[in-house]
Amino acid sequence: MKITSTLLASIICSTLLMPSAAWAQANYPNKPINLIVPYGAGGSADSRSRQLAQKMSVILKQPIVIDNKPGAGGNIGTEFIARANPDGYTIGMGNFAPMAVNKTLFGNLRYDPETDLTPIILIERGPLILVVNPNSPYKTIQEIVAAAKAKPGTLTFSSGGIGGSHQLSAELLMQNADIKMIHVPYKSGSAALTDLMAGNVDMMFDQMYSAVTNIKADKLRPIAITSKKRSPLFPNVPSFSEVGYPKIEVLNWQGFIAPAKTPKAIIEKLNAAANEALKDPQLRELMLSQGNEIGGGTPADFAALIKSEATKWSGVVKAGNIKPE
Repeated sequence: MKITSTLLASIICSTLLMPSAAWAQANYPNKPINLIVPYGAGGSADSRSRQLAQKMSVILKQPIVIDNKPGAGGNIGTEFIARANPDGYTIGMGNFAPMAVNKTLFGNLRYDPETDLTPIILIERGPLILVVNPNSPYKTIQEIVAAAKAKPGTLTFSSGGIGGSHQLSAELLMQNADIKMIHVPYKSGSAALTDLMAGNVDMMFDQMYSAVTNIKADKLRPIAITSKKRSPLFPNVPSFSEVGYPKIEVLNWQGFIAPAKTPKAIIEKLNAAANEALKDPQLRELMLSQGNEIGGGTPADFAALIKSEATKWSGVVKAGNIKPE
């Protein structure tokens, strides 16, 4: 094949102007990384993202800039991550609802968690705890179930919104105990908790990081926890499995994700940095003090968890005929 001078010049020009993908991956990162948080500032996803970003910035020798994009139950920010350039400079926080629930709940997402996103690492998992007001007449799950069966559709439970772990934990209880209760959704978990402590609703499945302080201050009474075993923070509070409901196991989780087609070498570098950050003693102590299990592991480990959770919660959403507002 004869190569003309024009073709040769074109090849040389292309080689000089187009950066090598191999070079870009080998030198990653060489500029700041944007970390998208699909929730507002001040919440658990935001605070944990900032804590990890600080540690990982030192390891990767580049700033990691937090960008909050809240709305639509985490869908707006998660879609932004999915649509970003897959070069490793836009990553995000992937949470329970937008990664494992919302595809079934909404039915018409503008992103597909399975095909548009790739897992980097699981950061943490944490159980929820069923709590009531200290003045509540209910002290055990048996008393709650009995009351719900005696007067179907009268007991109320609060949540931070449709399709989140607060509501789905209660839905799981209703399906397993064959009872009906009234769901009272709020715009946030803190608002739902405030009304519970004011005595305006009967109960709530609260996340451990939120419940710990209020339980220790006797502002809430714990009934049962959604982990397989009791929490070392509350050794006197039984698991649902212990009280006859082994299928009620809920662990709210979050981890880092990236757009699909992000190069494997970059995913592995981010995974290694996050694993190293999760070894920090102060961060580990903080996470454990909030009742969470520390994550870590490989991208494949996180992918398997997401797949398993999506299958589980798809069934719960369909069985409960849960619809978005």
